[in-house]
Amino acid sequence: MTTFAALGTPKALADTLAAQGIESPFPIQVKTLPDTLAGRDVLGRGRTGSGKTIAFAIPLVARLAEREAPYFRKPGRPMGLVLAPTRELATQINATIEPLAKAAGLNTTVIYGGISQARQEKALRAGVDIVIACPGRLEDLIRQRILTLEAVEITVLDEADHMADLGFLPVVKKLMDMTPSQGQRLLFSATLDNGVDKIVQRYLSNPLTHSVDDPQAAVTTMEHHVLVVNDQTVKKQLIVELASGAGRRVLFMRTKHHARKLAKTLTDAGIPAVDLHGNLSQNARDRNLAEFSSGEVRVLVATDVAARGVHVDDVELVIHVDPPTEHKAYLHRSGRTARAGSDGTVVTLTLPEQQTDVKKLMKAAGVDVSFERVTASSPIVAELVGEMADKVDPRTRAALLAAKAQKQGGGTSTGANAERKRARRQAAPHR
Repeated sequence: MTTFAALGTPKALADTLAAQGIESPFPIQVKTLPDTLAGRDVLGRGRTGSGKTIAFAIPLVARLAEREAPYFRKPGRPMGLVLAPTRELATQINATIEPLAKAAGLNTTVIYGGISQARQEKALRAGVDIVIACPGRLEDLIRQRILTLEAVEITVLDEADHMADLGFLPVVKKLMDMTPSQGQRLLFSATLDNGVDKIVQRYLSNPLTHSVDDPQAAVTTMEHHVLVVNDQTVKKQLIVELASGAGRRVLFMRTKHHARKLAKTLTDAGIPAVDLHGNLSQNARDRNLAEFSSGEVRVLVATDVAARGVHVDDVELVIHVDPPTEHKAYLHRSGRTARAGSDGTVVTLTLPEQQTDVKKLMKAAGVDVSFERVTASSPIVAELVGEMADKVDPRTRAALLAAKAQKQGGGTSTGANAERKRARRQAAPHR
């Protein structure tokens, strides 16, 4: 069995991973680490859940750990940079890198928009070795001369294809132009369309390409189902039934309003659920994702863009309540399950009038699946639900939220006020 140490990972970093129960490297790590640790530019192609965060975290930390004072931790002059498309992804990347950095005597900070920049500015002025950032806020801080990228020795672009989808590539190019051309550069992306290939050509020097899986194919460890329902009434009953299992599940909606409404409906039905969408404040997004990640709630109702930042292992079921309109969204949504080498199930719900479009979607995604007409009581539904979770009285859930709010800041902080409002919403009759 290949080990991280055998791939060249420094002992301190391998020991840190082992302490977290991470001892066997995934294919993308096996393929890329010998080259990235040798200082080569690398293009890594693999889906979400393939293990790419650790694949770039190790060489990032290992390279900078070789430096000694006064070369590191200068105010506003990071030596390592990771660019990510969303706040959630940036936060989760930091959660992976931070313990490795700490083991090497380095520190990290996360930079993203949607919140006050004061804390980020304070961290940068105090001196930081590795910055994990979303492009927009990073560009703002550079424009304010709070930091510079001229000391960056290694740059990572993660989910470059999604940065392209969100229109970030022009900003990414500006930022890359600010980093020294002789620095090491690593780019990870599921696909090379929408201009990602031009980023590779322009900024990576003689890159080595390593791929795991065909990026356009459905993950082989996923089991796909399409369930056809007669009408909206049957669909609503089916959603509640599918959400009632004991394992983690992510439900996808097309709009923010419907995501919020469904999370409330499920909670009222005794199935605690949280929503994730663009209308939430950063504090609310962080709190909801933390509740889902910790297992405090088992059901996350999300929109497409928000879900790009959901990187939680052991999600056993993904449900496309609203089928996406194009296959890339289907594959990325579905990638919330079957992460880290585990199995997962993907269910798409469709009304009769949507079947033609869903068939085209599945064909484009490379998914061979039969369409099954069901109700909430169909045997296949019971099989998909698996072990049922105990129902939670919504009043109990509201009381827990209220108690949590009371503990925050003596009950008067912004977070506490938000928790109280949330508790009142949970307790209010559903309309």
